[in-house]
Amino acid sequence: MQWRSLALALLLLRLALHGSLWLGFGPSPGLYQRLTLGAAAGKGLCRQSYGRYFAADDYGRRYGSFPRALRAQMRDTARAMFVFGYDNYMRHAFPHDELNPIACQGRGPDAGNPSNLNINDVLGNYSLTLIDALDTLAIMGNSSEFQRAVKLVIDTVSFDKDSTVQVFEATIRILGSLLSAHIIITDSKQPFGDMAIKDYDNELLHMARDLAVRLLPAFENTKTGMPYPRVNLKKGVPPDSNNETCTAGAGSLLVEFGILSRLLGDSTFEWVARRAVRALWSLRSNDTGLLGNVVNIQTGYWVGKQSGLGAGLDSFYEYLLKSYILFGEREDLHMFNEAYRSIQSYLRRGREACNEGEGDPPLYVNVNMFNGQLLNTWIDSLQAFFPGLQLFDEENPVHKSGNRYLFTTEGHIVPLDKRLRDSLWEDIFPRKSEEEKPENRLGSAEINGSCNCNRVPDERRYSLPLKSIYMRQIDQMVGLI
Repeated sequence: MQWRSLALALLLLRLALHGSLWLGFGPSPGLYQRLTLGAAAGKGLCRQSYGRYFAADDYGRRYGSFPRALRAQMRDTARAMFVFGYDNYMRHAFPHDELNPIACQGRGPDAGNPSNLNINDVLGNYSLTLIDALDTLAIMGNSSEFQRAVKLVIDTVSFDKDSTVQVFEATIRILGSLLSAHIIITDSKQPFGDMAIKDYDNELLHMARDLAVRLLPAFENTKTGMPYPRVNLKKGVPPDSNNETCTAGAGSLLVEFGILSRLLGDSTFEWVARRAVRALWSLRSNDTGLLGNVVNIQTGYWVGKQSGLGAGLDSFYEYLLKSYILFGEREDLHMFNEAYRSIQSYLRRGREACNEGEGDPPLYVNVNMFNGQLLNTWIDSLQAFFPGLQLFDEENPVHKSGNRYLFTTEGHIVPLDKRLRDSLWEDIFPRKSEEEKPENRLGSAEINGSCNCNRVPDERRYSLPLKSIYMRQIDQMVGLI
């Protein structure tokens, strides 16, 4: 079962990588075009280049190149899927939070069953799907619908609701989308087309602040500074609130709260989020440097001692690095590099080289945070973020393009904006020297410097993640051949 789970995860990762390349770069000049040379680009040069690596086997024929026409087709398919879902939500569910596809009607929180956390943690009676889709409408270039949707949000959405929501979900989905859409509207460059709105008066930014203020009670009255997992938007922390939270839930608020603070010039939101990160960091194991996945916010006791890269921990690591990239605070990079070294030392198993050699394929396992002993080898879907995070280094061509963006953990787009690297509260986050100023250290060789995985050769960087021989082994493991 262990190998079948690993093989299935690798197979799904392969498909996801193909889809991301097809969907992410479309027909406009991007990574695929930079691999071609002059007029030969349209004559199969990419296929020939990859062909020498994959030979003439079936894998090379199926996956050896990503033609412009196929990428355009996949892009249009993705667009059509989004339009189908969005239009049906607006037709059958708005202003509810989401569309129940079975009943074909809208739904919000499960008021009759407060313990139904799968629903109530996410849905808060605030038109979740509409807000969540704002920046996607802009990225797809639908300016008229984006502008209409923004006006609907401004005119119809209120956070003054008797709804108990999860702080983490409300932050990454609602707060993140409001901030992303606000930045898109006010961006003088308008990179996605004309998304400006006449007479826009920062309403989305004000709504983001209103929501964040309603989330602040979660950070009060905790002995560690880590937030309660849930808060009522009108009444504050429920009297019967749970004192246990996952590491990702408490420690993955810094990107959205930090952006809000720096746009407003108010340190409050970044301060509480950063205090929670520091509290978690102080609780890591002295022996391994690892963190567990569930912690008591009052005592600091690790309720869940499993350390891994999946559910409960994933976005904590993700936001350490993304916070540094956005804000330039040296502390965030230091924590990420230390965490990354511990991950490579205790979680990574298998052969040294990722893409060649003998031995078991490399994977990241789940271990005991205090001694690094193996607990299990299962991989959950949330672990899929890690390969993408490992590409955040100075040599990645994505970061050399004219448009520099990153996605939040929920997929909302944020530009690497100098405004976000200007802190007005040096007394709270002091810097020691001129070298530590954000503008002087956007790129750092320290990032991922501890990776014991050989770099993928240039000729393979944008093709299959593994050689054909390993793809065939995976297909055999799961019974495809």
